[in-house]
Amino acid sequence: QRQELTSRFQKEIFPLLTPRAMSASPGHPFPRLQSLALSMAIVLRSEGVADSHVAHVPIPFDLPRFLDVPGSRDVIALEDVIVSNAAPLFPAYEVLEAHLFRVSRLSDVDIDEDASESLLAAVEDEVDSRRQYKPVVRIEVQRSMPRMVRAQLLRELRLERGTESGVLGRTDVFEVDGPIDLRGFGELATLAVDEGVFPPFDPRIPLDPDTPIFDLLKAGDVLVYHPFDSFSASVGRFLREAARDPDVVAIKLTLYRTGRDSPVMEALLEALQHGKEVSVFVELKARFDEESNISWTHRLVEAGAHVVYGLVGYKTHAKTALVIRREASGVQRYVHIGTGNYNAATARFYTDLGLMSADPDLGADLADFFNELTGSAGPPSKDYRRLWVAPHSLARELLRAIEREIAHARAGRPARIQVKVNGLTDRKLIKALYRASQDGVEIDLVVRAMCALRPGVPGLSERIRVRSILGRFLEHARILYFENGGLGEYHIGSADWRKRNVRRRVEIMAPVDDPAARDRLRMILDAELADPTAWVLRPDGAYERLRESGVPAQEEFLHEAAEA
Repeated sequence: QRQELTSRFQKEIFPLLTPRAMSASPGHPFPRLQSLALSMAIVLRSEGVADSHVAHVPIPFDLPRFLDVPGSRDVIALEDVIVSNAAPLFPAYEVLEAHLFRVSRLSDVDIDEDASESLLAAVEDEVDSRRQYKPVVRIEVQRSMPRMVRAQLLRELRLERGTESGVLGRTDVFEVDGPIDLRGFGELATLAVDEGVFPPFDPRIPLDPDTPIFDLLKAGDVLVYHPFDSFSASVGRFLREAARDPDVVAIKLTLYRTGRDSPVMEALLEALQHGKEVSVFVELKARFDEESNISWTHRLVEAGAHVVYGLVGYKTHAKTALVIRREASGVQRYVHIGTGNYNAATARFYTDLGLMSADPDLGADLADFFNELTGSAGPPSKDYRRLWVAPHSLARELLRAIEREIAHARAGRPARIQVKVNGLTDRKLIKALYRASQDGVEIDLVVRAMCALRPGVPGLSERIRVRSILGRFLEHARILYFENGGLGEYHIGSADWRKRNVRRRVEIMAPVDDPAARDRLRMILDAELADPTAWVLRPDGAYERLRESGVPAQEEFLHEAAEA
């Protein structure tokens, strides 16, 4: 097995490796390390020389991270094969040891938006320079790497052009036990392992395919829950039919992350071919999706769309679409307000909600919202009929709703708050929840990731419970429920309860009034709050996984979709 792996190394891997000196010298400048690229520090010694020196071997991105071990069902990490065969890379030296590391460069698009004549051109330039020319902000090293090698690596990176003195320090060096760069483990998903993958499933078709979608929405609102409800047969269909319907005169949409191959964007291009007015607000600063969004911006502009790309100082994170249709009774607006991106690929493994409606107030609100986005230089700044919109009104309305629950609790009326978000770190909202708990409001939070609130602390948060759902799908939906003295109030939308979302981004939360839609939101919240495998946040800030009997929430939703 070792011989066959060595043979494969010599034929397929060795020709792609280029060793480089780590110590800068006139003839050997210190290499510019790519962000997130796996690298190897090799400690070498010349024959008859006591001192050692260090070389660097970058591992190309296009090499597989794991190799099949011949004659078995095992795999071996690429770096282990390289280490075992490193000697031919340095024929004049003795290879003493080898250690993996990688650097992370600043990934934010950092531009002076006020001074930039063209935001699009500025973002394009920043994206081109990000991988190699942004400053290093983190160094990950294997725990086995000696102090001498770490110190040399840190010293050379601190001297790198473009890095401010003192920015990169010892606290930016992180020891890693085991493998570095866990992204490579995605390759294991392709292995043929018995019972090693989730069974395939077919999403539910949520709408009658024989009835035009605009007739369906006139009859009532539609709430869809992806990936259990088909994205293509709901949101995709909404935009496709709008593109082809001769009575539709305009389509407006906010774009945050849509992906490179996008049926949503193809529908917009088709609408332009049919002579419809298409207005798209593209957020160029959506991190790691800048290149895709830049590409779609150029294609839409070339096709004749009206494209606005970015507000100075704010990201637009709202997920909204507005279709304007000329009908016998006059102009009618149809809306989609979602929690997730218009991305058909992620809609297969992100859990997200979408509300499609012909409600005249929601339609009027979205019309005003798009007019503010496309017609002014700043974020939306008006009060809307039904929508809560950040950064102007969302935080205010959330705090008002919490205070209303406090008033109900003090008066002896039913008072309860249930929130499902991806993150909860906003200090003002957390303090308001603490006050609510102390005044008798029952609070249940489903927070997938960052949570700065401590539940169950005596005298502070006894009535607050926090759990996180981690499963087959990435939990991404946002749901708000306020008991409101027994009346019950539901909202969905794009905003997490983080400072950046409620105060520095353009976000939308929309009310849900349709009885069937509200029933489904109640089913989702009840299932997640009863999930027997959820992670529960303890008062000390640690998470503990439940191991109770019962069906996990995501499996329950899958069963529901299969039955439908």
